Amino acid sequence: MNEKESRFEMTKKHHTQTFLKAKKEGKMDKDFIPLCAHIAKTKEYFTSSCCAGRISLVGLNKEEEKKESAFHRKWHRTVKLKEIEEGINSYKGHILWFKQEPIILHIGTKNIENAKKILVLCEKVGIKRAGIKVAKEGKYIVEILGTHNITAPIKEGKFVIDKKHTEYLVKKANQKFIKNQKTLEKLTKQIKKEIK
Repeated sequence: MNEKESRFEMTKKHHTQTFLKAKKEGKMDKDFIPLCAHIAKTKEYFTSSCCAGRISLVGLNKEEEKKESAFHRKWHRTVKLKEIEEGINSYKGHILWFKQEPIILHIGTKNIENAKKILVLCEKVGIKRAGIKVAKEGKYIVEILGTHNITAPIKEGKFVIDKKHTEYLVKKANQKFIKNQKTLEKLTKQIKKEIK
């Protein structure tokens, strides 16, 4: 085994252990468990991070700096209007954003051919945003992003968007969240079929 293969084996082992620990502790997005478990069993791939999508309320300071952002509420599922309204009413910070975020997944592999194979699989299931994020000898990371998302400000100081608009955002976010889940199901099925 040469140095780059040894480095890959150590990296894969580390990420596989991290996945198994997160799964055991209940910190893993349950929708990603079948895909990550399958990839963990392969010889040439690993997952380094993932999120099956979420709906959240994110608070920002007056300068709207990302580093100062904080989750006010978050859900890894569809939401009810009442939950969002409670979050809006309880928020005391400067500006509150409503966000519905897509799936994100990082798959690592040891060579460019394997990385390209992942990109082709993404195309087959309709994922338009996938690319090679890291390209080092013996370590290639493919980043996969869903495209179904919403970001909108919903409260600033005492100003709050009206109930009809909030209702509309919740409806659209739930629809997009479900589309994300279907995309993940298709990706999981395709990877299980083509990557052993």
